[in-house]
Amino acid sequence: MTLVDLHGRDLISSQDWSVEEIEAAMELARSLKISRAAGNVPELFKNRTMFMLFYNTSTRTRASFEAAATMLGGHAQFIDFATTRGAEGESVKDIAKMYERMGHVLGVRILESAVDYVYGRGNAVIREYAEHAKIPVINMADDMYHPSQAITDLYTLREKLGRVEKKKYVLMWAYSDKVRSWGSIQDEMLISTRFGMDVVLAYPPGFDIDKNLVELAKKNAEESGGSLSISHDYREALRGADAVFPRSWASHECVMTGMNRFGRDREVELHNKYRDWRLTKELTDLMSKKGVVTHVLPVFRGQEADDDVMDGPRSVIYDQAENLLYVRAAILALVAGNV
Repeated sequence: MTLVDLHGRDLISSQDWSVEEIEAAMELARSLKISRAAGNVPELFKNRTMFMLFYNTSTRTRASFEAAATMLGGHAQFIDFATTRGAEGESVKDIAKMYERMGHVLGVRILESAVDYVYGRGNAVIREYAEHAKIPVINMADDMYHPSQAITDLYTLREKLGRVEKKKYVLMWAYSDKVRSWGSIQDEMLISTRFGMDVVLAYPPGFDIDKNLVELAKKNAEESGGSLSISHDYREALRGADAVFPRSWASHECVMTGMNRFGRDREVELHNKYRDWRLTKELTDLMSKKGVVTHVLPVFRGQEADDDVMDGPRSVIYDQAENLLYVRAAILALVAGNV
């Protein structure tokens, strides 16, 4: 395994870790996946506790971190923020210092409705926890980033495509009547450009993401030999694609002003203008012969993508979801375990 020292390190954005450190996490994840299949997983998190503080709901993030900690001999404790004194005004500092004394890792998930979709507000809360807690803080999804998901998705793309350098990866806005923040798509853009992929952001007018992170992704691409381009034509974007990730996200104006000011009805009306932005079997036929369809889930079937796409031979969504277990276990082991 690549020799790095990540013990005690936070993970708030995939950009926080070097390419070598991300490689080490993926190498350990691969080793753990092999060990689990053989029924012989080393207890790299034995007698350790992760506190998972959720301001928002979760399906895979909670399950995978809990299963990862258990698999490595430790424990991950689910905490609904609404049931804590924090919901009654206790300070972030006091909560962070308390978890620091009792556990070994703190994960925080805060985005969308928990911050009224105001861009950067969730990320700021996670950074405040990291400022006060001496134990590692892991971003389990905020309104700007979702690093452990991004690392998992890169790991999965390597499993399915082999070398990812110069492979065309389309991050496609897809229609949904649900409103979701930018975290997953932005971290996906950042990590894939760092590893030399030719990334295409495809979205309708009005759905631009953080321009500063787009510029950072372009810099990543220059350094890695990859590229980043923007398209408002999804058919053209999908031609020859080796991978596509179809996902809805909130409009630029909504995110910059907040849902209460912009209005949910107005945002849904804007989404409804682009119902044709849906991944269909016909569109996947434009992809490369071995091109794959990814998704971080939940996928809104019949809106973002059709059933015959998400259940079809190109779809890797369940392998991708399973890989969360191994990557998140690797992250726990590296930042607070016994590697």
